[in-house]
Order: sequence, then C-alpha cells, then structure tokens
Amino acid sequence: MNRMEPLRKIEAGVLEIAYYEAGPADGPPVLLMHGFPYDIHTYAEVAPMLATQGCRVIVPYMRGYGATRFLSDATPRSGEQAAFGADLLALLDALKIERAVLAGYDWGGRAACVVAALWPERCAGLVSLNSYNIQNIAQAMEPDTAANEHSLWYQYYFHSERGRAGLVKDRKALTKLLWQLWSPTWRFDDATFERSAAAFDHPDFVDVVIHSYRHRFGLVPGDPAYADIERRLAAQPTITVPAITFDGIDDGVRPPADASAHAHRFSGPRSHRLVPGAGHNLPQEAPSTFADAVLEFVPALRGQTISSS
Repeated sequence: MNRMEPLRKIEAGVLEIAYYEAGPADGPPVLLMHGFPYDIHTYAEVAPMLATQGCRVIVPYMRGYGATRFLSDATPRSGEQAAFGADLLALLDALKIERAVLAGYDWGGRAACVVAALWPERCAGLVSLNSYNIQNIAQAMEPDTAANEHSLWYQYYFHSERGRAGLVKDRKALTKLLWQLWSPTWRFDDATFERSAAAFDHPDFVDVVIHSYRHRFGLVPGDPAYADIERRLAAQPTITVPAITFDGIDDGVRPPADASAHAHRFSGPRSHRLVPGAGHNLPQEAPSTFADAVLEFVPALRGQTISSS
C-alpha cells in the first residue's frame, strides 16, 4: 500500500504545514483538501492521476493532523471554518501560487469553499462534496429532520465533556466507526484505515476537533484573529467561480440532494453530480470520478506562470 511520501514543510500563517507534492513544479496547481476524520491518503489514487496529466498536485495535512504543527503554543487550537479558509489562503501565499483549482470534502471542502467565496481570484475552479460547505452558524440551532439529526449524533457527543473524553480515550475506535457509518458501501481494510489513523495521533487533534464541532453551533467563541472572516461568512457569500459539486448516494452524513438545494449559493457555472455507490469519502471511494472533475478546470490554468516553492 503506497504512502504519500516524502512530505515537504512550509511556514504558512500560524502553521508549519506538512504537505505531499507530485507532478511538475510548473504545472497547473491543484490543492486537494482532506476532511475529518481522514488524512492526505484520501488522495493516494487521485494525486497520481492528476500528476500524470501534468498538474502540480499539493495535498496538505490540515491543522491538527499528521506532521502539520502550530508555530506557537499561544495560538488557539481553533477548528472554526474561518481558520480552515485562512490556512488554505496562507498556504497558497507561502507557495506563491496565485490561482489554483481547489478541491475537497468535509473540512477540506469547507476550506475550499471559503477561499472560493471570499477570494475568488485565487480559485480557477472548485470541486466540493455536499455542495455549499460554508456553515450558517446563526441558524445552527434550528432542528433538522429526525433522520438528519440522528446522523449528526457525533457532533452532539462532542458538545459534551463526555464526548471529549471519549475521543481522548480511543480516537481510533471512534473514527473507524465514523468511516463505517459514513461510507456504508466502502469496503476498506484495516491497513487502509491505519494508514490514515496515524495522522490523528497528533497533540492538537482533539482540541481542534472539539472546537470545530462546538463552534459551528455557536457554543464556544472563535479565535479573534478570524473574527472578520467569520463576519463575512455569516453573510453566506455566493460562490462565483466555476464549480463541480458532488453528493455520494450512500453518504451517511448528508443525504444526497439535487442541484436546486444549493443553487442560490452559486452564481457561476455549476455542475452538480450524484455518485452511486459512494459515501462521504468520495475521493477515496471514487477516485477516477473525483480526478476527472478536477481535470475539467485545469485548462483554465494552462499557460499560467506559477512560481515554484
């Protein structure tokens, strides 16, 4: 089983970000963002597909995962959406990438959506699972359907100190259960899970996760450094860049929806696609489908001069 190595590291904003890179340094840049509770190996098959097509592929560990580290002990271990977007923007700046295709799901999809919405000049195209991934925190306490509430049990669990203690006690058992529930038709083996689970053995993993699932419900304050970004996100900004959005038919977190559900959040060209036999970890469950979507945006970057790190 291939590992995405070697890793590179670069200081970007409040982090030293560890990332995997493949493909030519002067190729059209693509950033692939992982979610919770997964890691960069979500893209173990997608990355080489894109690299062989001449793309410069960058797959970073998000805050709280793998070899990515906070530069200061004093920085709040925030898991709010503004932090994810700010981290991605800082990475683009650190790598001197002016414009890239941004692709992701779950937390990573949220980071990509934040940058696409607030800094559209940096995004040549957006690929996002579950469509518009920017949280509407002001409405977070409005009850959903009973079925959807049931699927979000883990979020409510993390609201309590019992949930934090459970994550500390056995993060592997809890995250493996989420893999199984969220992708019920994906037959991953123990080795595949263990390859990613190593990234959760991180000193800040629990703090970032707990803050993320409490902040999105307005239960804890955010990092003041991101207050302006959160203010802008509270307006639910429209995504104007070209987008391809996906739902897995078997997604155990969010049920699939047709294009109309989020149509008012997109003003640019958008294609919404439902993927049979796939759950929440779409890039790993249907890598060719995901890679092909990314490649649809690459022509917009061809011929662009990109500075290599």
